[in-house]
Amino acid sequence: MKLYTLGHYNTLRIKEFCEHGILLDAGDGETILMPRKYVEDHLRLGDEVKVFIYLDQEDRLVATTEQALAEVGEFAFLRVSWTNRYGAFLNWGLTKDLFVPFREQRRRMVKDAAYMVYIYIDERTRRIVATTRLDGYVQMEAEGYHAGQEVSIQIWKPTDIGYKVIVDGRYGGLVYRNEVFRLVHVGDKMKAIVKNVRPDGRLDIALQKSGAALVEDFSQQLLKALQEAQDHFLPFTDKSPSEEITTQFSVSKKTFKKAVGALYKHHLIVLEEEGIRLV
Repeated sequence: MKLYTLGHYNTLRIKEFCEHGILLDAGDGETILMPRKYVEDHLRLGDEVKVFIYLDQEDRLVATTEQALAEVGEFAFLRVSWTNRYGAFLNWGLTKDLFVPFREQRRRMVKDAAYMVYIYIDERTRRIVATTRLDGYVQMEAEGYHAGQEVSIQIWKPTDIGYKVIVDGRYGGLVYRNEVFRLVHVGDKMKAIVKNVRPDGRLDIALQKSGAALVEDFSQQLLKALQEAQDHFLPFTDKSPSEEITTQFSVSKKTFKKAVGALYKHHLIVLEEEGIRLV
């Protein structure tokens, strides 16, 4: 039985030491070389080591203790190390860069620029490659989600109405532009909230809680900011420009005013002409 999965981390047992490093038991009588430069002095015959399995320049299986930035079957935001007449090569944390053929580029990739990609194994060559054509790998109909559920997202691409995101490394979602109160960039990873599950299974995503829950959370954030501020004072009032409030606190002015009102009601702050002060 095969004991490894190509393009993933695997825990394999040391079968033999050799001139070039260590031979790891890969099952079915097969071994995989872990080059000498990755071999630590404490390792002994029979020990288990966690390694990433991929193909070297001659398409031979090789094991490394280097940390890959992503595995096969995952989406990642990676930078182009170099290009040639066959395609682009991405830095994904390993000695051998990750290949993106021209046919898998939505637009010609440029050295030093970074792109969202999906990593997969080419069925014809059995090589690990990447593509910027993500639509075929993002599932748009999500299952098992409900409004208010916390999820992990990665910003995929901007649209006219907001940002497409990848939810939990698998599903597509949408964040509406008028609900974004902080700077976001393609590739950013963050926690978010399912705002709505549409009848067709598609997800509307919010970068923060809404309603009373948001006000309560931001009230605590504002209280902490006052505790840490010089003289426990912040120069913001209900007359402050919305842009300044959004830039400073990543919330709308409406949420800011509600949080200030809640803190004032509980006698935790005093309102001054130039700002708010902790009691």
